[in-house]
Amino acid sequence: IGKELGAKTEEETMGMLEAKAEEIVEAAPISRAVSVILKHAIEGKASDIHIEPQEKDLRVRYRVDGILYSSLILSKKIHPAVVARIKVLTNLKLDEVRLPQDGRFRCKVAGKDIDFRVSTVPAIHGEKVVMRILDKTAGSFSLNELGIFDCQLSILKKAISKANGMLLLTGPTGCGKTSTLYAGLSNLNKMEVNIVTLEDPVEYLLDGINQIQVNPAINFTFASGLRSLVRQDPDIIMVGEIRDKETAELAIHAALTGHLVLSTLHTNSAVGAIPRLVDMGIEPFLLVSGINAVAAQRLVRKICRKCRKEIPMPEKMRSDAKKELESLPDSVLKKLGISLDNMKFYHGEGCAHCGNQGYQGRTSIFEIIPLSTKIQELIITRKPSEVLFDQAQKEGMISMKQDGIIKALKGITTIEEVLRVISE
Repeated sequence: IGKELGAKTEEETMGMLEAKAEEIVEAAPISRAVSVILKHAIEGKASDIHIEPQEKDLRVRYRVDGILYSSLILSKKIHPAVVARIKVLTNLKLDEVRLPQDGRFRCKVAGKDIDFRVSTVPAIHGEKVVMRILDKTAGSFSLNELGIFDCQLSILKKAISKANGMLLLTGPTGCGKTSTLYAGLSNLNKMEVNIVTLEDPVEYLLDGINQIQVNPAINFTFASGLRSLVRQDPDIIMVGEIRDKETAELAIHAALTGHLVLSTLHTNSAVGAIPRLVDMGIEPFLLVSGINAVAAQRLVRKICRKCRKEIPMPEKMRSDAKKELESLPDSVLKKLGISLDNMKFYHGEGCAHCGNQGYQGRTSIFEIIPLSTKIQELIITRKPSEVLFDQAQKEGMISMKQDGIIKALKGITTIEEVLRVISE
C-alpha cells in the first residue's frame, strides 16, 4: 500500500492512509461517509468514537485501550449531515439541537453486527456526538479470561457459588466492572436458575438472562425496579449500580433473604466500599451478614507481544516495587512465580502490529477481599478503611497495585501503565 501511495517509510504510509481516509469520507455520500467512520473505528479496535465540531473543522477521535487518539480531520461543512445521518440511524429528533439526546442502533460493519450507544450534546461549535461501540464478538464473558490470578479467582468463584449474599465490585466508570459482572453471570447461567438484571443501560445482550433497563425519566429507577424484581421469583439479581441509600438497603435485603446479588459501587478500593455503604446509612451488622466479598479493579494496557523487550529499570523504581511486594506472604509469591531477587521489567518498542504504540489490548488488575471473621469484627466496630486494608493484607490479599506490579514482572503490562491507572 505504501508503494502505491508513494510512501518511503511506515510512518509516511500511515499518514497517507489517514489522509486517504479523510478524502474518502469528505467525497462520499454522507451515508457512506458515516460507514467509513464506523468501519475505521471497528478495524482500529476502538471502544468509543468522538465526533467533535471545532471552529474551523470537524475532528474524529477514537478511544483505543482507554486512550483517545485523533484519527480524522474533516471539513466542517459536512458536520450537520454527519450528525443528521447518525440521528436517523438512532431514531433521534432531527430538529432538536439544543438539548442532549441518547439512543442506540445496530448495523453490520466489517461483516459483524455491532451495537452503537449514541449520545449527543450541544457544544459551542455544534452538536458533539459520542458513540460507544458494543461488539459482542470482541471478547467472551468468562471469569477465566479476565486476567485474575488463580488465588484471587477462587475467592471470586466462592463468593458467587453461594445461594445468597452479595458480590460487590468497585471502581471508576470504564474500569471493566460490567464485563466482570457479565462474566460472573455467564458462569452462573443455567436452565434451572432465574437470573434478572437491572442496568442503565443494557450494554450487551446475554442469552438466557432477563435484562431490564431502568428509565429514571419515568421514575423507573434502580430502587423501584429492584422492589419489583424481588417479586419475579429471581435466584440471582444483578443491580448495575448502587447509587443511593434506598437501592443499597433493597440490595442488602435481597441478599439476606435468599438471593445472590451482584452489584457495583463507585469507590477507589475494595475496602473503601464498606465505609461508603455505612456512610449511606446501612448498618454494619447488615453488611457483614449480607456481603460475601468485595472486589476492586482497573484496566491496564497490555504490552504488544510482537515488540515486547526487557528493559533496565531505575534503581528507585525497582526498590519501590520490591518494597511493595515484600508484604505478601512468600507462599503467595511462590505460587505466582515471582522472585524478588530476580525482577525483570518490560516495555513495547512499537511496531506495525500495535500501530507503534507498544501496547495492544487491555487486562484487569484486581484486589479481592472475602469478609473473614476478623474483617467482619472490624466492620461491626466501624473501623476506618485503612485498618480493614491492613487486616486484609495480613490475610494474604493482593492489592491492586501489587497485582499490577506482578503483571509488570510477568511482561503483561508496564510499571508506568500500572502507576497511571492507580493514580487515577
